Amino acid sequence: MSEARGRVVPWLLVALVLVLLDQASKWWVTSTLDYGVPVPVWRWFNLTLLHNTGAAFSFLAHADGWQRWFFAGIALAVSVWIVYMLRRSAPDARWLPVALTLVLGGAIGNLWDRLALGYVVDFIHFCQGNWCFPAFNIADSAITVGAAMLVIDSFLDHRRGTTGAG
Repeated sequence: MSEARGRVVPWLLVALVLVLLDQASKWWVTSTLDYGVPVPVWRWFNLTLLHNTGAAFSFLAHADGWQRWFFAGIALAVSVWIVYMLRRSAPDARWLPVALTLVLGGAIGNLWDRLALGYVVDFIHFCQGNWCFPAFNIADSAITVGAAMLVIDSFLDHRRGTTGAG
């Protein structure tokens, strides 16, 4: 096994665990909750089974169905790119591979839903008064945290580059 391949396998296993947790949570919610009926956990937090045929915040959810394959294609392309980037990461790197692994696990979790169901299962739902944040899931959470880490990494990497030049 090549060094790069051996380095990427543990990260792929972490992504797999994330996909399994995401899918298990979606299975539990789908088999337990009635569609669209909020189950209060706290005053400001509900579990609400919803189906999202669009992207984040239901973007393009009401399109004619082409968006299913469009978003599946994006998720697949991003996943391939992430595996490539994981293989290229430095042997001692941690922050970047964690960020990439979170995005990968989340992308595959939602990709699975799109391909198998035609929609993504969402259920984490925060509401305060008449205002509600769009429902999301564990995969969405992983993508969001991973993307935030990538943004932070890009600033840190940029800063390192400018301080090394000065």
